Amino acid sequence: MAVNAPIAPAARPRPVQRVRRHRWGTLLWSAARTPRGAIGLVLASFVVLVAVIGPFVAPNSPEALVTLAFGKPSGQFPLGGDFLGRDVLSRVLNGGWVLLIMAAIATAIGISGGAAAGVSAAYLRGVSDGIIMRAVDVILSFPQLVFALLLLSLLGPQLWLITITVGVSHAPQVARVLRSATLDVSERDFVKAAELQGMRPAKVMWKEILPNLVSPLMVETGLRLTYSIVIIAGLAFLGFGPPPPAATWGTMINENREGLSLNPWAVIVPALLIALLTIGTNTFTDAFARVAIGVDRRPQEAALIDDLGREPSE
Repeated sequence: MAVNAPIAPAARPRPVQRVRRHRWGTLLWSAARTPRGAIGLVLASFVVLVAVIGPFVAPNSPEALVTLAFGKPSGQFPLGGDFLGRDVLSRVLNGGWVLLIMAAIATAIGISGGAAAGVSAAYLRGVSDGIIMRAVDVILSFPQLVFALLLLSLLGPQLWLITITVGVSHAPQVARVLRSATLDVSERDFVKAAELQGMRPAKVMWKEILPNLVSPLMVETGLRLTYSIVIIAGLAFLGFGPPPPAATWGTMINENREGLSLNPWAVIVPALLIALLTIGTNTFTDAFARVAIGVDRRPQEAALIDDLGREPSE
């Protein structure tokens, strides 16, 4: 008598899960707890603190002639005098907040514009992708500093124009990075499910795709902030900054470089603060990128282990 063999139950299909959306605050906290991130955060925070609190604790007016030209450091003037006899310490304490504000706004412009262009190009594809990316290629053909100098020489060194120019010069790099990331996310099942529900393309990009690009967005924000600081300080060094007698770190380096042998602190201190700010920002960004990559790999590794441990269905 034949006995029917029991039929093995078919393997249950794995439920379609949405890509986990990492909260940026959690990633930032995780990055700050690493040695690399802690060092970067301390360096950047120190310079930001100097720039923010400096104007309120400066011993003298940054424009007052209170000592000798290129005067040596003394008890009354710890960093000596600049090329006109102004207090270097007071000018250093007053010279950072403009740089920080301009760099932050330029970074916001570059990130928002680049993200909109990159996500739209990758999701809409076709003609829209071609037009957007060809415009990106045109801007990328100019080095950032050359692009900024070109616009400033035509329209004049206005602070708002410097900020917008630096921000626009960042957008193409951001667009390329986010386009590449969006091409992967847009093929996920939860995006396809939203499309089948009749969700508009703009809402799909805003609600479904953009929240899953937190990691590359945060990394690009840190990198573009670093570049903004360097470019804006470099433009101030070249004379495209706040007009005299305003105190900015880039302008101070240019004004006092001729007296480097007489009072080097007038050049060394602002240059050191710019260097610490860029190094700290870049170091923390690198730590954040490492943490984000590690977090993104965990779901993939868990899925791989699950697949290897699953028994084949008969």
